[in-house]
Amino acid sequence: MIIKERTKPFVMLILEALVRRLPLSHQKYQLIWEELGRRQAGYQGEKSLDYYYRELPNEKYMILHDLNLQDGDYNCQIDTLLLTSEFALAIDVKHFAGKLIFDTENEQLIQIHNGKEKGFPYPIAQGERHQKYIKKLLAKHHFPPVPVEYLVVISNGYASYVVTGNKAYKVKPRVCKADVFLNKMELLEKQYSNPLLTAKDLRKLCRLLVKMNTVPTSYILKKYGIQRPDLLTGVHCPTNSNHFLIRKNQNWYCPSCDTFSKDAHLDALKDYFLLFGSTITNQQFREFAHLKSHDTAKRLLQSCNLQCFGKNRYRYYAPKNLPW
Repeated sequence: MIIKERTKPFVMLILEALVRRLPLSHQKYQLIWEELGRRQAGYQGEKSLDYYYRELPNEKYMILHDLNLQDGDYNCQIDTLLLTSEFALAIDVKHFAGKLIFDTENEQLIQIHNGKEKGFPYPIAQGERHQKYIKKLLAKHHFPPVPVEYLVVISNGYASYVVTGNKAYKVKPRVCKADVFLNKMELLEKQYSNPLLTAKDLRKLCRLLVKMNTVPTSYILKKYGIQRPDLLTGVHCPTNSNHFLIRKNQNWYCPSCDTFSKDAHLDALKDYFLLFGSTITNQQFREFAHLKSHDTAKRLLQSCNLQCFGKNRYRYYAPKNLPW
């Protein structure tokens, strides 16, 4: 049973907004662009696993996609978490092309593709962190200590992988291609056949995880050291995002394209909520959208189906849900 549907990961939406709002000349632009590309590929890989998730018994497995769980000042992001009465499984999906080397001696992932070699963070270390996090969460909320496992699934059918080094025997069971994922699940079901969580426990745990799921609005900006002044403000032209619009005749006007738009400010507001936080005041909107009129800003904000809180100069607006 799918408890939390897969949607476009919030971190990916933030990266897309950053690419739109960060000058090409910024020193971190290329790194952010590359991470966005990896996450887009990963998202496609995660969706490709739905074919195999459908084969799991619906009444046995609780499936939660794209969990973002706060871990102190950090964000614990789990691609997919499977929960049963007998065990929990955190799944990390990799959609890399070429040959992947899980180097257990130096604890790194190496990709060899098109004659180029590149290193990546060690997914086994991430899996161990997820395992410890879930175990700690279970204990904190007084759930029975069900076994927690993790698995790295390679979703690119044309990729190959090897596990090398003195700890290869420990890592090999933790890695598989997507087409043998269900075989791994059968092994886990045979290994863990003792029910520890009741149906009530499972429902309670699922509700807790969904409630704990937190939108990581500031995580990416902190990761790359992006400051508010680094980002471009203004309302983008829907035709050419390199052009900025001005307010003219109660519409948004692009001098470069000589075109008008009624609702171009909606995309600007989406970027604002992704990058700067979940609330906005009239003054903040005017500064971001380059508006001079308080009344114009008020009228536009009130037309956006936003929640309104406070009065007069203490008034602010917020979307009902994020992403908006």
